[in-house]
Amino acid sequence: MSTMTDFHGLPTRSIANAHLQIDFLAEAGPRLVRLFLADSTGNLLAETPDRHWRDRFGEYYLRGGHRLAIAPEALGLSYVPDDAGLIVEEIAGGVRLIRPTEIGSRVSKCLEIYLQPDRPAVTLRHFVQNDGDEPLSIAPWGVTQLRLGGIAVLPLRLPIVSERSQPDRQVVLWPYASWRDARLFAADDYLWIDAQPHPLEFKIGALSCGWLGYLNQGVFFLKRFDPQLKLPHPDLNTNAQLYCNQRYLELESLGPLTRLEPGQSSTHLETWELYRAEDVPHSIAGLRDWMRQGLKSLHWTTEGVATKIGRQSHRETL
Repeated sequence: MSTMTDFHGLPTRSIANAHLQIDFLAEAGPRLVRLFLADSTGNLLAETPDRHWRDRFGEYYLRGGHRLAIAPEALGLSYVPDDAGLIVEEIAGGVRLIRPTEIGSRVSKCLEIYLQPDRPAVTLRHFVQNDGDEPLSIAPWGVTQLRLGGIAVLPLRLPIVSERSQPDRQVVLWPYASWRDARLFAADDYLWIDAQPHPLEFKIGALSCGWLGYLNQGVFFLKRFDPQLKLPHPDLNTNAQLYCNQRYLELESLGPLTRLEPGQSSTHLETWELYRAEDVPHSIAGLRDWMRQGLKSLHWTTEGVATKIGRQSHRETL
């Protein structure tokens, strides 16, 4: 672990190996603010240091990158200022970022980062704990902001459904979202977001089989998580969400909505995997075989991603 200069004026530290480097804020957060492949200087995460608003407990800065939030989304719970007080601990194979009890939410947070030694991948463990005197029904919420210009994918079909008489897809929209949004493409098995700058916000969610993906800047970013399909989740029972506006795209995964008694905690695990576009087959058939061999747990087909990689119009595919 090393010390770097800053992130728009804030001190950072980094964790790196032969495959990846992650920069995180040294005093605020926990926030991961930069993600680099080992031979690249391009930050895969979005940077939004100018975005901020006032919570009843003070000014909240969005900053960009990846954050551990609390769901369901609400002022005084999800957006408590976190500019100072972070505790950084080195642990075997990684680093632990601890945010002591927040004044507003009465929740403490912990984010553990583990770089995988053999490939460009990182495991994130998100912890939230109720430090208050009353029960809280909350869920850990992993929000990753990424730069615009690519295409995001969210799988729809649930592998636990085996009978025709039972539904196997569930989709929800936020009040400001429209089915007519030009960035949205809905297929039978997947939702696709063409993440281009747009003045309007858009957000959609689903109960997913446990992954989200984003292809941009020559890199396929895969976010995996434990879907825990039989447990209730926030936001009309969704565990995966896509949000897009004129500045950034968000890949969001959520843990189960759990009633935490005082002193109890909840954990949510994510694994990020990065694949270079040149390492991914450019044909639909080739990409499908690659998925089956290396990513058997994804439960997806490949038309949209293959089309984007092949520089064809994904509108034609859908």
